[in-house]
Amino acid sequence: MEKTVRFKLNISRDEALRYYHGTARNVIVQTENGQRLQFPAEHIRQFIDHLGVNGVFSIRFSEDNKLIDFQRVS
Repeated sequence: MEKTVRFKLNISRDEALRYYHGTARNVIVQTENGQRLQFPAEHIRQFIDHLGVNGVFSIRFSEDNKLIDFQRVS
């Protein structure tokens, strides 16, 4: 069974650049239901702008916890 979780990101421009350049490899967030979630930073690179990364996102996982989809919700 697939699983979808939502979380907020509010990452400054300077911190986002660390993810973009690969000096920080993983992002750790707390989901809306209180779980701690870690995923590869490469998934946020497309959402980095001049302010950093801000918004509500969702991740969909397969039964074996492989990332299927990552998107900005708002």
